[in-house]
Amino acid sequence: MKKTVLIWLALGLAGFALLPWHMTDDGLFDPSWLTDGAPATGLFSALAGQWWLAPAGLALLGAAVLQIAIENPVKRARQTLVTAVAGLTCIAVQGLIFVRAGPRVFEGLFTGEMVMAGQPGMGAGAGLCALALLFVATISLSQSGKGQGDAFVVCTIGLIVALVAIFVFFPVIHILVRAFEVDGGYSLTEFFPRFFSSDIWGLGCLVGERSCGVGINSLILAIMTGAGTTLLGLSFALILTRTAFRAKKLLRVLTVLPIITPPFVIGLALILLFGRTGTITEYFADLLGWEATRWLYGFWGIYFAQLLSFTPIAFLVLIGVVQGVSPSMEEASQTLDADRWQTFRFVSLPLMRPGLANAFLLGFIESLADFGNPLVLGSGYNVLSTDIYFAIVGAVADPAKAAILAIALLTLTLSAFLAQRMWLGKKSYATITGKADSGQNASLNPVLKWVCYGTALPWAAFTLIVYSMIVFGSFVKLWGINHSFTLDHYIRAFGINFTTGRFTGVAWDSYFTTLTISSVAAPLTALVGLTTAYLLVRQKFWGKDAFEFSTMLSFAIPGTVIGVSYIMAFNFPPIELTGTSIILIIVFVFRNMPVGVRGGIAAMSQLDKSLDEASITLGANSFTTVRRVILPLMGPAVLAALTYSFVRAITSVSAVIFLVSAKHNMATSFIVGRVENGEFGLAIAYSAVLIITMLAAILLLQLLVGVRRLRRSDRVQHVAKAA
Repeated sequence: MKKTVLIWLALGLAGFALLPWHMTDDGLFDPSWLTDGAPATGLFSALAGQWWLAPAGLALLGAAVLQIAIENPVKRARQTLVTAVAGLTCIAVQGLIFVRAGPRVFEGLFTGEMVMAGQPGMGAGAGLCALALLFVATISLSQSGKGQGDAFVVCTIGLIVALVAIFVFFPVIHILVRAFEVDGGYSLTEFFPRFFSSDIWGLGCLVGERSCGVGINSLILAIMTGAGTTLLGLSFALILTRTAFRAKKLLRVLTVLPIITPPFVIGLALILLFGRTGTITEYFADLLGWEATRWLYGFWGIYFAQLLSFTPIAFLVLIGVVQGVSPSMEEASQTLDADRWQTFRFVSLPLMRPGLANAFLLGFIESLADFGNPLVLGSGYNVLSTDIYFAIVGAVADPAKAAILAIALLTLTLSAFLAQRMWLGKKSYATITGKADSGQNASLNPVLKWVCYGTALPWAAFTLIVYSMIVFGSFVKLWGINHSFTLDHYIRAFGINFTTGRFTGVAWDSYFTTLTISSVAAPLTALVGLTTAYLLVRQKFWGKDAFEFSTMLSFAIPGTVIGVSYIMAFNFPPIELTGTSIILIIVFVFRNMPVGVRGGIAAMSQLDKSLDEASITLGANSFTTVRRVILPLMGPAVLAALTYSFVRAITSVSAVIFLVSAKHNMATSFIVGRVENGEFGLAIAYSAVLIITMLAAILLLQLLVGVRRLRRSDRVQHVAKAA
């Protein structure tokens, strides 16, 4: 422990003395200061007059002295903890006060050059010093007896809490405080009447009016979407794990197709198929003499599109949970004369409750936060996400209204979160232990099997039709009007001059940028999400429930609000990130992290804690236990987190549309621009290329993660195939 603390202190002191403390013109680190001789490091800046930087370096130096001077480990840990926390506090204070206002706050005490309007944002030196002090503090906290003395657990909790605080709470607070703004000031008395207004919580639809308030509309839609996606996801998971269906590989591809669809494509495809002049609508109108209607626009159209869009999320969560149900429990049930339906109802289904609850919660939250489908198909059915969007980017911007609606959305999310916790209770759902299990999961009884077939297979066929039409639309001049075959859309987007070897297509730049940023963000998202799930399931610490909800915060708020809040928070010191690729990676990591968290919680709830205890008893620490025991059993959750985070980084539009720049343009921003210009063919062609790219990436991830083998029979089959 002492050696580890000294290593972190050495890194922190190196950052203070050798790296630029403030943000440079070229980002976090610009080596030009080495040749120009500018005193940009924390040490030289403090010696040159910026005395408020000195406490960070003194805290690092003081902690190092304590490590050498004090022999008693507990006393040393406690004093080091106090010193490190004091250093972190000084960095935060000088960042929030001095960096924003400079010494102007002491204008009466200082004169001349010391009175300035502010300083640049924090750079690489400040970041490394803060990270070193954070780990020194958490290691010292574990040495003083907290967290059962497990430094890995305490450090991980400290790091996740710090990241969530900086990249979730800090930006969200910037926009939520706007809810209390009134005429340039703040007022609680004005907030409550606006929050409880009939425009948000009105029940007019129950007494014959066209619709309820936007909050009630969103609640009804979210409940139905959560229930529908969970049932469809469960049907697909049962078919793939409990039946002998022959086309399982094709079915698995069809289950994830909607999640890899760029924005507005599903809505556009549904309009061209089922709109008033859509292909299918006109066919049945002519065949049966029906009058074409606008049924697609409104509640049912949004619900239909959200089922298509979010069913894959439920499936990715549930497939691992269904696989994890122990066959021995099902065999015991059948040994006691229970038939297959009774076994499924009273044994298997209750053990799937964590997966069902998390799948419903994700579908519920995704529906609340979705604004693309309601924007395209809403037509008078207003929901919170679209009203927030128009309050921010409408002709008359109203940030206070947007903030009040965002708080209403958070209220619904918190209610669903608490309801989920109450439904799950404190029961144990562990079915995977260290004992060998050679059984096979019970097959479905005939009625349940055909119910799953009747639910999932038509939906898969419909998905196939929709995506066939999307591919068709990329090869015609103008879908719905001129169906002449052409390759012009692909040539314009992805053309290559083979003579010069140059990429001449207009989409190449955004395509490569998107793949690069997504490839960096996906593993980071999975790492943060699954690590958080491990802490929530396996560890006990103060404030765990509040911490769990905080991890869902960025997922619950619409991406539009997240994008605007990031602009408000990170366009100015102390952390300036707008216009860089870093802010795009960060927003993807913390916006998509909750899927890894919920999937990890669902999968880890089935792993018996005796596995951890056995590993630790044999001398392994927590890190080794996670790496060698838990992680190999988390294959489906790892795959779900990687797949979802990679795909969402490519297809997300609402959050990034405010954060992209000319240097870092994302695919979704490019597609939205083409749609706004009426270039539907180019947009659909680009979307088709992205879909193929993401399918290839998902298959590659499947190969890299591999298949989780929980039974002896799984291993026997694997060895037989290898032989």
